[in-house]
Formats: sequence, C-alpha cells, structure tokens
Amino acid sequence: MTKRIYRDWRWQALWWHHFFLLWTTINGQTRYSIPEELKQGSVVGNLAKDLGLGLSEMFERKLRVASEAGEQYFSVDAGKGELIVNDRIDREALCGQITSCVLPLQIILENPLSLHRIEVEIKDINDNSPNFHTKEMSLNISESAAVGTRFLLDSADDSDVGSNSVKSYVLTKNDCFILKMKEVEDGKTVPELVLEKPLDREKKSVHQLLLTALDGGNPVKSGTSQITITVLDVNDNFPVFDKSVYKVTLGENTAKNTFVAKIAATDADEGTNAEVVFSFGSRTPESVSSAFEINSLTGEIHLKGDLDFERASSYIIEIIAKDKGVPENGGHCRLQIDVLDVNDNTPEIVLTSEPQPVREDSPSGTVVALINARDADSVNNSKVTLRVSRGSPFSLKPSFSNNYALVTSGALDRESFSEYNIEITATDSGSPPLSSKKIIPVIISDVNDNAPLFTQPSYNVYLKENGVPGSILYSVSASDLDFGENAKILYSILDSKVQDVSVSSYVYINSDNGSIYSMHSFDYEKLKVFQIQVQAKDQGSPSLSSNTTVHVFILDQNDNAPAVIYPSSAVLGSLSHQRMSRSAKAGHLVTKVTAVDADSGHNAWISYKLAEATDASLFTVNLYTGEVRTKRAPSEQDDSSQRLLIEIKDDGEPMQSATVTVSILLEDVLHEPILDLRQKTAEPSRKTGRITLYLILSLASVSVLSLVTFLILAVKCMRNSSSGSCCMRRSDCDNYKNPNRNMQIQLNTDGPIKYVEVLGGDMMSQSQSFRSCMSPMSEYSDFTLIKPSSTTDFTEVISVLDASLPDSTWTFESQQVSRQHMAFSVI
Repeated sequence: MTKRIYRDWRWQALWWHHFFLLWTTINGQTRYSIPEELKQGSVVGNLAKDLGLGLSEMFERKLRVASEAGEQYFSVDAGKGELIVNDRIDREALCGQITSCVLPLQIILENPLSLHRIEVEIKDINDNSPNFHTKEMSLNISESAAVGTRFLLDSADDSDVGSNSVKSYVLTKNDCFILKMKEVEDGKTVPELVLEKPLDREKKSVHQLLLTALDGGNPVKSGTSQITITVLDVNDNFPVFDKSVYKVTLGENTAKNTFVAKIAATDADEGTNAEVVFSFGSRTPESVSSAFEINSLTGEIHLKGDLDFERASSYIIEIIAKDKGVPENGGHCRLQIDVLDVNDNTPEIVLTSEPQPVREDSPSGTVVALINARDADSVNNSKVTLRVSRGSPFSLKPSFSNNYALVTSGALDRESFSEYNIEITATDSGSPPLSSKKIIPVIISDVNDNAPLFTQPSYNVYLKENGVPGSILYSVSASDLDFGENAKILYSILDSKVQDVSVSSYVYINSDNGSIYSMHSFDYEKLKVFQIQVQAKDQGSPSLSSNTTVHVFILDQNDNAPAVIYPSSAVLGSLSHQRMSRSAKAGHLVTKVTAVDADSGHNAWISYKLAEATDASLFTVNLYTGEVRTKRAPSEQDDSSQRLLIEIKDDGEPMQSATVTVSILLEDVLHEPILDLRQKTAEPSRKTGRITLYLILSLASVSVLSLVTFLILAVKCMRNSSSGSCCMRRSDCDNYKNPNRNMQIQLNTDGPIKYVEVLGGDMMSQSQSFRSCMSPMSEYSDFTLIKPSSTTDFTEVISVLDASLPDSTWTFESQQVSRQHMAFSVI
C-alpha cells in the first residue's frame, strides 16, 4: 500500500511539473516545453490562439506543420487549433547527451503565404537506469600497493541528462577499500577505488565488491557492477604519463596516415615490469577506433580514417599504459582531439512551399514561393546568401533564419513569357566559397488583357449576282493572344440596315469559324454594294471584342436581255408599222429602234443588226444607234410592203438578244399622221388626260434642266474635244455655281453611248437623275434626259407619243432596275 501511494504521488508531482513548464512556454508564444514519451494525441499548446488565428482562418489558409528534423512528431487538430503529439518522442534518440533538446517547427500558412517558426523543447524524464559497460570488473592489485592508492573504475552511463543522469556511486562495505569520486576535465566525475588499508594476500587474496550507480531522478534508479579484486605479489609500480591530458587540433580535411600525437609513459620498475604497452581504453567507441590507431610500443597515434566535422567536432580518447610485470600495472590518460571545420559542404536550397501559378496582372511584391537555405558547415562556412539570376521579374526577400520569400519585382506578361525557370544560386561565406543552384519553375496564368484581332481592318468581297442561297461569301478570321477561354472567339454580325432592311436578312455568320453565308441570291440591278459589320468577342471575363467591316460588291451577270422601248408597238407585242415615200433618197431615216439593257458595263452594250429583210439592198441598220435608213432610193420595182427583222444583242457572256419586226409601207404620198394622233387623242379616257397633263408638266421642268445641261456640255465640247463627241465630267463643273448644293454631274461611259448624269437632291439618295448623251456614231446628236419614275402608267404614255410623233420621234422608257428612271429621247 505504501509503495502504491508513493507511485501515485510521484506521477502527480511529475504531471504538475510538466503542466507548469507547458504553461510558462505558452505565455512566451514562441516556445513550448513538453516531457518526452508523451502519449500520442497529447496536447502541446493552442497553436491557433498563440498565433492569433481563428479556427476558420486556420482552415482556409491550410495551416500545416513542417519539421526540420525530418520526422513528423507533431500535427495540428484543425477542429481545436491545438498542436498535438503525433508520434512517440524519445529525447535520448533525438538529442543524445545534449542537455537542451529543442525541435524547431515551421508553421506554413497559404493565401497569402506566411511562415512562423516555433520551438518545442523536449524535457528529459528519468526513464533510463544507470548502466555499467561490464557487469563484472576485475582488478589485480599488488599486495605492496601503498595505502591511498587509487584504482580507476569503469563509470556507469545513463542516457538521461541533467538531474536524471548518474549522480553518485555506492560501494559495499569492506575492510580495505573505500570509494571516492574524481572530477575529470569536462566536469564529469568518475569512481575510484582507494586502498584504505594495506593488502595481505596471505590473509585474503580475493575481494568481492559491489559497485552501485545511482541517478538523481525521482524515484531514484540504479545499476550495479561486480568488482573482483585479485591481490598479487611483486611489481608494485605503475606506468606514469608525462601529461594527464593531451590536446590536439586537426582539420577535417587532414589526410590519412597523418601523425596525430605521441603518448609517453614511464615505469619505475626494472626489466619487464618497466616495459610499457599502450592501447585504447576498453570502452573506446567504434567511431574512434575506426578513425585513429596507436602504436602499442611507441605510443604514436596516426589518423587512419576520414574526419568529418559535421559528424563529430571532437574526440575524447582514453589511453591505457600497462607494464609487463606480474601482476601488470597500468595507468591512463586522455587525448582530446578537436576537429576544425573546413568548408566542404555545398549550400542546400529547400523549397518550403511549392510555387503556385502567378496571374500576369499580379502586383509587384506578390509572394510566389518560400525558400530555405541550409549549410551543414559551421560558423562562417554555414552563412548562406541567395541571389536570383538577372533578367527575370523576380527577387528574393529575406525573412529569418536563412528563410527567403520569392516575390515578383516587375510586370508580367503571359503572352511574352508563359513560364519562367528561375535560377537561384546559394553561396556560403567559406574560403573558398561553395555554391549550388536550383531551378524553380513558375507558371504565369493568363488574364484576359488582349482583345481579338482581325487579320485585316476591312475586307472586300466580290460576289456574282444570282448566286445559290446558303453559299459561303467569305470567312473572316481573328486571333487572340490570350489562352484558354480568354482566347476562344465567337463571331457575330452587328445589326445594320441595307436598303431599310436588317443586314441579318441578307447574310448570317457561323459564330465558331467566322464563315459568312448568303441568305438568298443577290440581284445586281437592285443591290450593288452593302456593308457587314462583324464583331469578334472572346470568352474572357470581362470579355473583349473588336470589329471589322466586310464590303460586299455584287458583280453584274448578263442575266437581262435587251428590252425594246421603241417602236412602242414592239414593246406592246405587235409589229411596228412605218410609212415611207417612194421619193425618199438614199440615207433617208425611216425609223429608229431603241432598246435598253438592265445590266451594266459590257453586259449593257447594245448592238443592232438586220437579221432578215424583204429586200436587204434597200435598208440598212446602224450597228450602234439602231437607225433604219435607206441604202438607196426606192424604185417602182420595189415591193410596196417591206418587212425587216432586226436583231438586238448585248455584249455579255453568254450573250442575250431580242428581235423586233418593222413593217414599212412604200407610198407615193405620205399621209400626215398628226390627224391620226388627233383622232386618237380625241377619244382619251379621263385617265389618259391626267397622264398627258402630268407629262406636260414633267416635260416643262425637265426641259429647263436639259437646257442648262446642254449649254454646259456645249461649252466643254468646244474647249476640250474636237472629235465630235463630248462628255461632261464632274471635275469640269467644279466652278459651276448651282443653287442646289447637292447637284452632281457624273460621267458614264457604258459602251459606245456616252452620257452625262446630272444628280440633284441628297447625295445619298437618287431621287432625281438626269442624263445627257451624245453619240459620235450617229449623224444626229441624241440628247436623252432621264428622270426618276413615278407611278404613272407608262404604257399609255408611250402609245400616245408614238401616234403623235411621226418624223421627230419621242420615246418614253421605263425599267425596274436598281434606280427606277423615266427616260425621254429626243432625236
């Protein structure tokens, strides 16, 4: 029962002791103290509270613990923010005989990256008993040994440190020996057996003693060793060293077989009792025996292995000198070898935190990665400096204890450099200095900072009319220097009007590849050119866009045959009947065939040809004007009824043609057709009367403008042309002061007929248009005025004019082309 109460009291005292140490450490907020051998899951301290972090912040910033010792002895309870023991901690395995055993920990937080350093001190507990190297020790002592002679005994080892290590020795009671402690140079004490009374081998030749080693723990632990003392006769002198301690200093780069020191010892005896043999002590560790060797006869010590300051900075070697007497006597001394550090370890660069992708718009000073520099050497040889290679927009920001933060130091542009391989060089301060390099890859993530760019600022597309609906017109293309979704482009057509109709009813675009397709076929005579505004927009956030203009030009195709506008009877689908006097001379103008073509350019050039005739020798047709004239004077033998088939062709490919039949009646007396006209006009309907009134008003207004235009043409022809043909150009009228500021005179040269177009009103509209044409191919000057058409029934007007104008022929023409015109031709 007493033993049980003692055990409970001991654990309570130990618990309160550790609690007090732990409480003191937490108040410091940088260091914790815990006893070794704590159970797994034991709480070290409230890490979240000591670092000033909330539990949610600790979770969001992904707090984690990194140990510089390699083994992960601790972890963090994310639910409570406590630092807990993760594995068994044996202080003796970690720190050996070092009194202060501290485990440095690094606390790493992300978003933003930060680093905290804490230390956990491992306190020793009395969990190891003293232990002798040998459980039995044997001593041979001559009976002549003087009182007070000391015999060095093997000391006990205790893996614990401080007060828990070996504190005292106890020797069993006997008649001749007592136990005393001897203090050695490093502060340790070793037991010595002291002869208190002279020995008498005849009385007692063997002494059995028990040596007990006690530590300072609570409770006390102990270890024992049996000492057997054999009393010998003779040889009563011991070898004596000239120094009790020898000290030598060696560099860690010392070559093998180098002489280290010579140990000297003398023996006052003579003969074999004075011959001394040297050796290392029985407890010499393997690290010493593998590095050094001693000559047993001369006492010279040489280096036979490699020295490494990082493994051992000093060696304490026990050297024994024994004589050859019987019994042999021995003495001992210590050799202390201090190893000097040499800069033989290159610095090491360790990534504390792996670099994360960096946005290209990150501000200067953004933390990319955390770096630690290490060097296994000591003093100046372990001082490490880091530098970043030149030319990269990154720099190193020093922190504490050789920790650095890799931060941005300049502008980043993913389109120029999408990834950097940053070379970091670590150099120590040794002589000569050693260095190492490490490549850290840093990926630059994309930001939508580039708008799509078209290959051209505008595009010209030439499209033949009458194409197949749904056919591709053109493919625009844009590129984006960004990456991923930021570079994905969608195409669209911006809404605009074409002839007061949305452009989307004419074309549509493939949003993925920019191909533009027609919704229906185009008619050049209705639409010659239009524009499409195309927008390219990326899928970034926010999205960026750019526009381009596609100019679509409709190319004319020869899809309209010539249309006869005079004789008007041919227009109405019947034969044209003409009368001619037999007294007409050669070259007499019988009639004139006039046709127009809704096409343009070469497709609208018209030629006339006499295809069939009753008498081909009597009539001829002008190729360009369509004038029908007599080739010779009619004779009495000629038939009174002549029939002509005139073919009208355009200059297109393929060629389009039309025919008109003209019936000519040869008479001795030519009747006056004005009476017929009067008869026709005597019975007009009310509708025809109104049309006639409108026609008279139109002719009056057109005549005024025609007169002005004709005068301008006449002046220009007199100045600039002697060839008989005259065309008015817009440049020639620059000095003409027209009350209508928007009047425009435009030269057109479509085919052999030259004409001048006078435009009035708004420049963008075609509400008024007048043409003046003079052809060098005709004996007469053809003057044509064309005015925009109205809703008048032109068929009735033509029939009236045909009947009223026998010799001087007026033709009224109407065609539904891109601009509707009312045309009058004066021959």
